Amino acid sequence: MKKLLIALLFFTTASSAQNDTTNQEAKEPPKQKKWYENVQIRGYMQTRYNRLLETNPQLKCEQCDRSIGEGGGFFMRRMRVIFFGQVHERVYFYVQPDFASSASTNSLQFGQIRDAYVDVGLNRKNELRVRIGQSKVPFGFENMQSSQNRLPLDRNDALNSALSNERDLGVFFYWAPEDKRRMFSSLVNEGYKGEGDYGVIAFGAFNGQTANRPEQNNSLHVVGRVAYPFKIGDQTLEPALQAYTGRYVVPADQLSPGVKVVKGNEYRDERVAATLVMYPKPFGFMAEYNVGRGPEFNKDTDSIELRNLYGGYITLNYMIKANKQIIFPFFRAQHYSGGKKHELDARSYDVNEYEIGVEWQPWKNFEFVAEYVFSERRFEDFRRQENLQKGRLLRLQAQLNF
Repeated sequence: MKKLLIALLFFTTASSAQNDTTNQEAKEPPKQKKWYENVQIRGYMQTRYNRLLETNPQLKCEQCDRSIGEGGGFFMRRMRVIFFGQVHERVYFYVQPDFASSASTNSLQFGQIRDAYVDVGLNRKNELRVRIGQSKVPFGFENMQSSQNRLPLDRNDALNSALSNERDLGVFFYWAPEDKRRMFSSLVNEGYKGEGDYGVIAFGAFNGQTANRPEQNNSLHVVGRVAYPFKIGDQTLEPALQAYTGRYVVPADQLSPGVKVVKGNEYRDERVAATLVMYPKPFGFMAEYNVGRGPEFNKDTDSIELRNLYGGYITLNYMIKANKQIIFPFFRAQHYSGGKKHELDARSYDVNEYEIGVEWQPWKNFEFVAEYVFSERRFEDFRRQENLQKGRLLRLQAQLNF
């Protein structure tokens, strides 16, 4: 009897202790992640060769790929490591350096900031947020689309001439309802070549001298964009309108001795553009066109003048899925007539170009692109006033995704 009473007492004590522990655990709140546990890293690297089947080594494109044409060889176009994370329910950060920047024509593979910004949510679902820092300016679908996702190897001249490296330092507001934010993300994550989440409505102010260059005047640029993706059956369409305006100062280090400029080197810089995208499910297309005014070299007067500009492009593509591999045949035609404010003497351009190519993704972490280019480019500045180049070339790119 004594042994039975001792056993019952031991069982009661153990059960009570277990219940106390369980109750204590239930009362303790779940551990919150430290901010650094929400930080993630990803990136990509692109290596190119542009000299195969080349017919004119004088055909070049400074803004596109400086290894095109004479003197070019194997070239690391991009080497990017991206640090990002939702470090607070209302605070998101994104930092992207590029380790394939060129300090000069003789010095390659330098590190330089491409993006460095913070998004602050202004409501509980972060449907309205403000972006502070250096980031892409919301102007043009292909400008905002990551080079990691784009099919043609370089952005089109017409809209990309607006912003060197597509970025500037400023403050931008983005708004989109929760369902549209999910749609923007899925169009990238599911491989449909989306531009990412830049909101249904975007507006903001930025320096206007383009990325990694200091402000030159007391006048900010302002920009606005409206985009609305929607579904029709299995297809997803996204129309958009965007515009910006401001005053751009042509830097002294971008002027040839003897070229004439207006007082203060300051010119009106303004554009408006329209976009229509149908995502490849399986057939897709992208079309954009912009018009505006900006600084442009005039060889008849040896001066940089405020002149009209216009141009756009259309890209056709098709998604083929075969044995977990993805193949994207594509075709792009583009035209641009106008200046490029960030090049020497606001270089004057007339571009007509056609590209036919294919992107092959055997695995998620590796892509290979081959495209054949038919190009006609007139690019003239004070030093080179008669410069029309025509040619063809085969371009190759290997891309690592991690």
